Amino acid sequence: MATQYEISGTTARGIAGSVERGVAEGALTPGVALPPVRRLADDLGVSPGTVATAYKELRRRGIVVTRGRGGTVVAPAPAVASRRPPKVPEGLRDLAGGHPDPALLPALLPPSRLSPGAHSHRSAPRLARLEDAVRDWLGADGVPVDHVTFAHGALDLIDRVLSVELRSGDAVAMEDPGYHHLLDLVAALGLRTVPVVVDDEGMRPEALREALGAGVRAVVFSPRAQNPYGGCFSAARRDALAEVLRGAPDVLVVENDHASEVAGATLHTVTGSGLTRWVHVRSVSKFLGTDLRWAAAACDPVTLARHDGRLLMTSGWVSHLLQETVYGLMTDEDTRALVARARETYALRRSALAGELAVRGVVAHAASGLNLWVPVRDESAVVNGLRSYGWWVAAGARFRLAAGPGVRIATAGLEPADAARLASDFATVLGESEATYGG
Repeated sequence: MATQYEISGTTARGIAGSVERGVAEGALTPGVALPPVRRLADDLGVSPGTVATAYKELRRRGIVVTRGRGGTVVAPAPAVASRRPPKVPEGLRDLAGGHPDPALLPALLPPSRLSPGAHSHRSAPRLARLEDAVRDWLGADGVPVDHVTFAHGALDLIDRVLSVELRSGDAVAMEDPGYHHLLDLVAALGLRTVPVVVDDEGMRPEALREALGAGVRAVVFSPRAQNPYGGCFSAARRDALAEVLRGAPDVLVVENDHASEVAGATLHTVTGSGLTRWVHVRSVSKFLGTDLRWAAAACDPVTLARHDGRLLMTSGWVSHLLQETVYGLMTDEDTRALVARARETYALRRSALAGELAVRGVVAHAASGLNLWVPVRDESAVVNGLRSYGWWVAAGARFRLAAGPGVRIATAGLEPADAARLASDFATVLGESEATYGG
């Protein structure tokens, strides 16, 4: 029983807010039982219906849970540990990591003119020339660029905008299967995840409409190179999603274009479709270097103000040394040529494996990006089976919410010459797995 914290309020909203404050302040800890509806109603001088409505709202937002005879209790604290992949066994070919090919990344050199670093850059957090380059970069793909900002990578920006926009228990529509670090981030922020099924064209409009109907406050998706499924928006899918989203003008739309230059697909962005609250974010780790923890974003003016306001209260700005390095690479002709070669190479490697699997009757999803997704019946059987042939792939469990099982195969470092052998081994393992289940 919650005896150390006195719940107050005369309306359902007030009572729910009082409980939420108690949870946020630590006075109501996970597992603590709230008073029964009638008892709290008597204590506050309100109707039982008012308290019941407050508890219903708290349950909807994930702040409390109901345990039958155990009553209504404060929900468990969200997990903050990421579901990191297991260590790659020694001697195996790693196709689970999803990293770019080091041979297709430029050499990272510090800028020739170093920032003096003796004063604060809070008044001018972004290098003007890099900001201009970002406007040209995003604008060329149809993203509105009236308001742009920088962050320490895509996850850093998404973490910040969700933190300032949403409160504990709010719901976020997420791709299913989806990027495991994003799924973990949403949980760590105390937010609820509402899975939205994807296909080869990304989020499905009817599933997104259902999620919006369930009261989500934000939507996070990738317009291309969706991880792990590989989907990419077509123009028709973009238009259908935009129509659904325009019906929910208060919902924040986060478009995560994480692979951008090496996605292997044209960008069809929803951001120019008349949405009220939106942000389009791009990082450079997939094509300029995994150690470049920098991202650019374009967004609506309210999101810009809230993001930058929180940034100023924490790190203040993104390192100007980092910005100088990114600008130098983005404007270097040799680097641009290398990125173009990487884009072509990744597309060839992805399609080579998908083609070899298709020849052997194995269905794979690989419309864009640096990996492909193969639906399977038993993830463990396939992962362990391929291990016996010298391959290490990612079990799909850490990417899934309600979606069916599968495995993710990273193709960035897989030469086409190796694709036939992997596909043959995969088909053999899949056949053995299906035989175990009777076909």
